[in-house]
Amino acid sequence: MGRNWRSLKQVGSFLCAIVLTQFGTNTSVKAADTVVARFGLFTESITLAELQNAAKTGQFTGSLHSYTKRLSEQQRQFFLGALNMNIPINVVTINGLVNTQIGTTILNDLATALARKDKAGVQALRAGLVLGSTAPQGLSILSFIAAYPSKRLEIDLPEAFKVSGSLNTAFWRTQQFMFAIAPLIKPTTPQTDFPFDPSQPGNAQVEVLKLDFNDQKRNRNIPVDVYWSTAATPDKPVIVFSHGFGSVRTDLRYLAEHLASHGYVVAALEHPGSNATNVDSALQGKNRVVKPQEFLDRPQDISFVLDELEKLNQTASSPLVGKLATKNVMVVGYSFGGGTALALAGAELQLERLKQRCKNNLASLSLGVGMQCIAQELPENSYQLRDNRIKQAIAFNPTTSLIFGETGLSKIQIPTLILAGSADKTTPALTEQILAFDKIPSPKWLVGVVGGTHLSVKDPSTTMDQIGQPNTPISGGEVVGEKAADVRKLVKALTLAFAAQLTPEAKNYTVFLTSDYAQFSSTRSFPFRLITQIPPEAMPLVKEFVEK
Repeated sequence: MGRNWRSLKQVGSFLCAIVLTQFGTNTSVKAADTVVARFGLFTESITLAELQNAAKTGQFTGSLHSYTKRLSEQQRQFFLGALNMNIPINVVTINGLVNTQIGTTILNDLATALARKDKAGVQALRAGLVLGSTAPQGLSILSFIAAYPSKRLEIDLPEAFKVSGSLNTAFWRTQQFMFAIAPLIKPTTPQTDFPFDPSQPGNAQVEVLKLDFNDQKRNRNIPVDVYWSTAATPDKPVIVFSHGFGSVRTDLRYLAEHLASHGYVVAALEHPGSNATNVDSALQGKNRVVKPQEFLDRPQDISFVLDELEKLNQTASSPLVGKLATKNVMVVGYSFGGGTALALAGAELQLERLKQRCKNNLASLSLGVGMQCIAQELPENSYQLRDNRIKQAIAFNPTTSLIFGETGLSKIQIPTLILAGSADKTTPALTEQILAFDKIPSPKWLVGVVGGTHLSVKDPSTTMDQIGQPNTPISGGEVVGEKAADVRKLVKALTLAFAAQLTPEAKNYTVFLTSDYAQFSSTRSFPFRLITQIPPEAMPLVKEFVEK
């Protein structure tokens, strides 16, 4: 899908618009009536009345005239457009977001661009946003200024440029969508009685069997870690994990251990054409980062591993003999692996539109789109990679917007769960997961993690490199490690409950695949959402954003 990305960079050249384009509010008791823009030792003071008059008449008067006369005609027109632009975010979204972990982080970043002697920038932003977000005309630069709880709003321009680079309209549209589906979740304590906590480990002692499989036909050596216990039985599905691009098979180790402790056998494999080793080799100039064939090889890797596990299931000397239900499989994929999981579930790769879009120099801030464009080199326009042994699929933060075309996802015929993080920059939720979810036939589940980033679901051991990473429009700002513990707890509970749907215990776990459980599990840092259909009132937020 296309995107109508409007980052704050576009507004950054035009005075106060730099910081405020994404945050608008209306009036407050102690309103700002003057904007002071600072650039080193130089300052420009412009009154709110002058800005309001410019927005209304198109004329630049007073101090505003002395500033804008240095701009080109095109820049002046853009500045006027910015002043009159309403921001796609409402009071429900603002009120919910500013109190979450990601919301506080954003406010802290934005506050660095404000020059307040009392150092209360975060509180001032929060107060102004909440008080002003009830404005009848909606959110805008001017209504934010009018709501800001101080007589003067002082902006440090260099810092504002820096902060603005990490924000974009896609992020805010996603937040609004997540909060738009909130009415489906009870605002009070759920009335449902949950019989136990599926996020807690099982009683079985987990063991790890390290295997190396060699697919001679494709010249692929595939390492596999098999997590299992003596509690494993063939009445539970085999679970297969597919990792993300440039990563390793321990992406979701905590989840594999959790499932194995409950008697499941989990096979976490490594895709040799798109793992960390392959990327490191590419950085040394030894090979391509990803070959187009990898989109076909990844699903085939999993099908091959299932063939090999079936052999082990019949090998008397194997500790897994008789324990593997290789014809009753659940696949779990993360990021690039999420797309792999959906392909195995039956989603058809449809590349005609992808080839057209990518050939036309598709412009996007999403790394996920760039990855999908590699597939344009494949010779055919469609590929079906379904493995009928796969009975359920889970895709965490998957890439879907181009690779499956318009109808490829509609060919999925098994229960599917999609997880989306509202603050994901790599695979933005709106275009990579939410639109995809709408195309998948029921039964299906969409789990929204408000404040979750692309790496939040990953095992902490694989996110140590995020420490000290700069926050940019396409990377950084990741909520990982201990800060994402609530997310991983939810992932453990939902994945176990979903896997149990393929067992005789299905009824005992169905209650955890509900919006009630998402509400029950929500924390202040991470409000969770779970729906089985996108409500009609929420879809316009998505369709309005995506270019046709």
